[in-house]
Amino acid sequence: MSTWLITGCSTGLGRHLAQAVLEAGHNAVVTARDASKVRDLVDAHPETALGVSLDVTDSSEVAASVQQAIDRFGGVDVLVNNAGYGYRAAVEEGEDDAVAQLFATNFFGAVSMIKAVLPGMRARRHGAIVNISSIGAQICPPGSGYYAASKAALEGMSASLRKEVEPLGITAMVVEPGGFRTDFAGRSLQQSREAIADYADTAGRRRKENDTATHGNQPGDPARAAQAIIAAVEDPNPPFLLLLGEDALGGFRAVLDARRSELEAW
Repeated sequence: MSTWLITGCSTGLGRHLAQAVLEAGHNAVVTARDASKVRDLVDAHPETALGVSLDVTDSSEVAASVQQAIDRFGGVDVLVNNAGYGYRAAVEEGEDDAVAQLFATNFFGAVSMIKAVLPGMRARRHGAIVNISSIGAQICPPGSGYYAASKAALEGMSASLRKEVEPLGITAMVVEPGGFRTDFAGRSLQQSREAIADYADTAGRRRKENDTATHGNQPGDPARAAQAIIAAVEDPNPPFLLLLGEDALGGFRAVLDARRSELEAW
């Protein structure tokens, strides 16, 4: 039995992962900005689940969530940085305050969580850190530049982190999902307040009002994604990069092929 701390469990992949972890017999610190939204998971697993209110952009709540995990279960074995959201805008359209908040959540929030759990993991010479990224960090669609950048920052940091903590018995992993049937394209997706007409045929095509067919019709099953993450974490040789979904795999291969072709050309 291990103890998992998962951020962003109110809906989507975080909820499915928390449920799968608990059903597998592990302890789970199940977090959401509003803890009442995960009460059903805690009620179903009263001995092994702890519900905690957590806004990853609030340093006091980050520290409190980890301390509660220590007080209840003795420490955190697996941290999953899942909390995050999407933001669509052409680069020129992006508002400074919205972009700052995006990075505060998607990147700096994950960094705060990592720094909060590492002292305990280092002391035990054991632990796993799982950072949920996106295939968007590789394929970089028009209109998703800031979101892709926040996830690319997460991946770059994670690559260095892995090299720093592996000698201490700790692993770091990046998960790149493709499209999954979660709230990402619905409630969890924001966009710039204003649209510039010159970008209508690029970034504009991905604005929510022009993208109504996506939400709820994504190919990926979040329950299967949760099982894949657990299997990767528990593997004796966990990967650094875990791609989830055929669309993610196809997109990643296309990026590799294009980069290889350009590299050889130049």
